Amino acid sequence: MSGPGYAVVIPTVGRPSLARVLEVLLDAPPEAAPEEIVVADDRRPGSHGPLPGADHARVRVLRTGGGGPAAARQAGWHSCRSEWIAFLDDDVAPPADWPARLCSDLAALPAEVAGSQGRITVPRPEGRAPTDAERATVALEDARWITADMAYRRSALEAVGGFDTRFPRAYREDTDLALRMIDAGFVLVGGDRECVHPLREGERRLSLTAQRGNADNALMRRVHGPGWRRRTGEHPGGLRAHAVTTGVLLAAILSWLTGRRAAAGVLGAAWTARTALFALRRLAPGPWTAEEVADMALTSALVPPLACWHRLTGEVRHAGAGPGPAVRAVLFDRDGTLVEDVPYNGDPDKVRPMPTAARAVALARRAGLAVGVVSNQSGVARGLLSAAQVEAVNRRVDELLGPFDLWRVCPHGEDDGCHCRKPEPGMVLSAAAELGVLPCECSLVGDIGADTDAASAAGARGILVPTAKTREDETEAAAETAPDLESAVLRLLAGAPR
Repeated sequence: MSGPGYAVVIPTVGRPSLARVLEVLLDAPPEAAPEEIVVADDRRPGSHGPLPGADHARVRVLRTGGGGPAAARQAGWHSCRSEWIAFLDDDVAPPADWPARLCSDLAALPAEVAGSQGRITVPRPEGRAPTDAERATVALEDARWITADMAYRRSALEAVGGFDTRFPRAYREDTDLALRMIDAGFVLVGGDRECVHPLREGERRLSLTAQRGNADNALMRRVHGPGWRRRTGEHPGGLRAHAVTTGVLLAAILSWLTGRRAAAGVLGAAWTARTALFALRRLAPGPWTAEEVADMALTSALVPPLACWHRLTGEVRHAGAGPGPAVRAVLFDRDGTLVEDVPYNGDPDKVRPMPTAARAVALARRAGLAVGVVSNQSGVARGLLSAAQVEAVNRRVDELLGPFDLWRVCPHGEDDGCHCRKPEPGMVLSAAAELGVLPCECSLVGDIGADTDAASAAGARGILVPTAKTREDETEAAAETAPDLESAVLRLLAGAPR
């Protein structure tokens, strides 16, 4: 490879264009090919069927269950080990030389550079001006740090905690991450590679659903302060004007209901004038088709109250929001991680905490993180332990280090074909569900490769704390390591959004 190693993460809801993106990556020459290709399948549970182009041995599919693009990207980079993580959207059209140009962009970047953005170009419709909905896509050409084509160092993602999963839409999650990168002292640069983003065809009245983004703007203000738009180079939003228009409309309705017909008439005329001017400003670039004029008339009346409503709901939902840990739960392996590894231990008196274990668990708990234990106990399947003995040892661990918020134990053997035994992700997924968090909001800390592999398979963040029993190849393969448990938890807390 001509540049540093990189992985590609593509969140998807199953668009047919995914196959085109994957084809470019799979056909890349060996010197420019990605080390890992992860498709984060963010279709909701119950949505089945093959993903276009993803049935290839080099493509790893990670189910993220409809948590949104921030959660899908978070799970995606958690599952990768490469030095750089390149994020692509499933509806862009990278040219055949995109992998080689990415390698060229990343080569020899200084350590303070944490991210490289590709250029986005949007083709214009032939023979006419873009519609209002199409102009929203054209605006992507000038958007800064959007993850339609954005590469980040994995170490930088670790340092700031990655994506904030409180952003549920593909709208502000990339801007939030970029601002936190800059706040942490990193530099973001533009690259020379280019991707085409096709116009969204057949979408009308997109401006109505787009108003949901006002709730995300409320979160941006809470996290980054009132000047966040200025820092990103954006123009002030139209919320103040929408609030005035909505206020005039509500006053007109109230005046009518209370019998003040003259005042209602004046206010209604003012609302009509404001709405007409708003519609004309949106129509000015064209096209002046009957369909577009009708859409602008309708949506210009509905956008102001919708914008205000979604902003209000966002302010209420995020009233106490602020910088918070990107990881909301820490899951610990038991033997060799929390306590000394006594093979097939069924005796509570032999339980000895590992150095710094008590401080690590207390540190996570004080930070507001949920804490749990996920443990393979194949001694039960082998007949070397009883379930009661395992439970007795677990109670002793709870007495010394807990109480833990949950326990997950797999009693199966290697050949039982279960989905809970690490490196399978079953216990991680089950623990996340019970704790009410997304798997990508969990971290699994353990002492062997099966622990970090289970985290990777679930889209959780895995940290290896090597011991004398950890194989050298497991340490080399781990994306993140820490010298002890306390250091591992401190790594997670250091990655809190600032």
